Amino acid sequence: MDVDLNSDVGESFGAWTSGDDEALIPLVSSVNVACGFHAGDPLVIERTVELAVRHGVAVGAHPGYPDLAGFGRRDLAMTREELEAALVYQVGAVATFARAAGSELRHVKPHGALYNRAALDVAIAEAVARAVRRVSADLILVGLAGSVSLEAGRAAGLAVAAEGFADRAYEPDGRLRSRRLAGAVHVDPAIAAAQAVGIVRDGRVTAHDGTTVALHADTICLHGDTPGAPALARAIRAALEAAGIGVAALRPTS
Repeated sequence: MDVDLNSDVGESFGAWTSGDDEALIPLVSSVNVACGFHAGDPLVIERTVELAVRHGVAVGAHPGYPDLAGFGRRDLAMTREELEAALVYQVGAVATFARAAGSELRHVKPHGALYNRAALDVAIAEAVARAVRRVSADLILVGLAGSVSLEAGRAAGLAVAAEGFADRAYEPDGRLRSRRLAGAVHVDPAIAAAQAVGIVRDGRVTAHDGTTVALHADTICLHGDTPGAPALARAIRAALEAAGIGVAALRPTS
């Protein structure tokens, strides 16, 4: 059994640095590169993509709402046309940098508020899927396990990947616990590692209230801006390997 281990990276901007991408990227199998709208800039994107390609890590785009001040974690009102165009613009930029580095873009994973909105809102999910398909029908759309974003991706003719989270707490209904609430982020490597193994091996996760939630995931996320992310990545990989689970990048399958 294999699973993809992905991380959101390239979230620095200008003179401001977020995360330790140099240490983290070699420890994962896929990366989701910020596209400049919630974080990142052209030089950060280029350097992040080159780092991933150098380490044999699959490159994905991580587009979000145009919200640098809020790090893409604020929901914005955008028309369908505005949202689709913004997504095509962002994904196309990272795809071009990937090609320039001798690779190809593998997948797309929306960021932050857009990711959470697409998990629940059919119209937004369909707009995201259409935008990804407009860039390339060969891209994999990554979305929250069990969400409408995956249904919209399939309906658009895309391969999809259900995502689980090692470093985020869950609600009893399978949604991620809001970052505004206590205990939303797991920073203890042992807790994150155990949660990753439980999702992949056992198909379940324990919500913050102790409820057991059934959950199938093709890929496990570790956020690059979580404190101590490289240490968490090492613990997660070790725990997965000890459970007989390999780590490998997503493959295009429907």
